[in-house]
Amino acid sequence: IITAIMAYDDILPYLGEFGRYQKRIYFLLCLPAIVCALHKLAGVFLQANVNHRCQLPYELDNATYNIPKMEMVIPWDSTLNTWSSCRRLDANFTADYFHEGVPANKSVKCDKWIYDRSVYESSAVTEYNLVCDNAHFRVMADSLFMLGALFGSIIFGDLSDRFGRRPIFFISLVLQVVFGVLAAVVPEYYTFMVCRLIIGSTTSGVFLVAYVIAMEMVGPSKRLYAGVICQFFFSTGYILTAAFAYFIKDWRMLQLALSLPGIVFLSYWWFVPESARWLITKGRNEEAKQILLKAAKENKVTIPEDIMDNLLPQQQVANGDATSGQDSKEKGKKEKQSTILDLFYYPNLRKKTLVILFSWFVNSGTYYGLSWNTSNLGGNDYLNFLLSGAVEFPGYSFLLIALNRWGRKCTLCGCMVVGGAVLLLTCVVPSDLNWIIIALAMVGKMAITASYGTVYVFSAEQFPTVVRNIGIGAASTSARIGGILAPYTLLLGDHWRPLPLLIYGALALTGGILSLMLPETLNKKLPDTIQEGELFGLKKNKEDDVEGKMEEMDKNS
Repeated sequence: IITAIMAYDDILPYLGEFGRYQKRIYFLLCLPAIVCALHKLAGVFLQANVNHRCQLPYELDNATYNIPKMEMVIPWDSTLNTWSSCRRLDANFTADYFHEGVPANKSVKCDKWIYDRSVYESSAVTEYNLVCDNAHFRVMADSLFMLGALFGSIIFGDLSDRFGRRPIFFISLVLQVVFGVLAAVVPEYYTFMVCRLIIGSTTSGVFLVAYVIAMEMVGPSKRLYAGVICQFFFSTGYILTAAFAYFIKDWRMLQLALSLPGIVFLSYWWFVPESARWLITKGRNEEAKQILLKAAKENKVTIPEDIMDNLLPQQQVANGDATSGQDSKEKGKKEKQSTILDLFYYPNLRKKTLVILFSWFVNSGTYYGLSWNTSNLGGNDYLNFLLSGAVEFPGYSFLLIALNRWGRKCTLCGCMVVGGAVLLLTCVVPSDLNWIIIALAMVGKMAITASYGTVYVFSAEQFPTVVRNIGIGAASTSARIGGILAPYTLLLGDHWRPLPLLIYGALALTGGILSLMLPETLNKKLPDTIQEGELFGLKKNKEDDVEGKMEEMDKNS
């Protein structure tokens, strides 16, 4: 496999690192990111937390939210500084009661609710009464969605390595459309949550597999830019989610509208080929050769036939040097022995791994938490959400300049510290200056967007080659856990509105400070072995001591 991967990279100078063919396929594969963003962020509007109050005994189901003499029927919630949305006064509400004008001194829980439909005509919350004691069900759908994304990255990632990127992409796409439509028509909430879980898993199959196909055909010098630009398409889907929700007020029709565009991408069956790199690793050299020749024709270049034959051998060369073959076996054996436990067995690697895992957890949890918290900021929900998506563009654009100019470490630390600081500042802003709170939240979102993009690059360069995939897999799992927990922090905003922003701010600030413990990787030789990974980032005078300790630990183990 290593030989095949090197062979593909060696042919890129002849094919072109990012020629016309790669640009066309890359653009096509970036478009599904828009649909994945629609599904991933739609919960803000599908399960919108609508203003509500108790339905009074004398009211019909179609009663309006605003009523006169509120103080005579609803108790004041001193914690939230507003009328209670979960309790009503315990009174008979007769004409004499209202005439006397003395509110009852006891209250009871609501058994029915009246919703404010001035902003949202309907949502899953209003249809299934997901308020008060049932409020946790409101965020559970988003939490299950992220759980599905975790399972999907594991399942579809493995399947795409086994059976190919292309078939798994289309299987995921079909499942996404089918269960997206089912989520719009199911009669009860539990089935809706199951559908959201499956849709979440398919976003990994669609977006991540498409991302892998796109990145596998791009040359090494172009991968940073290709990886970042792909995120612009996700941010475009972010903004389009607000547009869909603004014009489609019924939540079931909104879910349907977000799902049907996926059908368009089924046409890719005739336009998007299998990854040539994957075909080479599986020994399907003739298929890979046909794809590369087609790419060369579109790029208007010629790949010499002898180069193609040498780079795409029909079978592994069996008559190589015996010594080198033995060395390769020994090297392969050593690589196979490396596990995730090696990342925690040695002190320097353990420290770096824990910092990386925490950074992924914080960045994912804060990114999605801020995205889903826009309706809790006050003001116009649609505008807040739109701004939250728009600030991602300067966030990602900043990375294209900063990562190779100021390094990964300074960029990650600076973005997380700035993001955390501005989010913490929201707690000191007076409630009547809500626009400042929104502005600070948007600056925080822009900073976290940039740091989230940085941690992808920085982490891959920290782990030794022999455990790089394992390390990134563990980091990705940590990120998914942050995303799973993020919706539940929104419930805290029902008790005190600034609390979610304070939690995100404290976590981001802590993560930024801890990232200073990681060594810079820009223009550095990256570690290949566990020993190099343990020594990477240490001062010169400590390396000899560490090498001796590692040998002793290896003997003991």
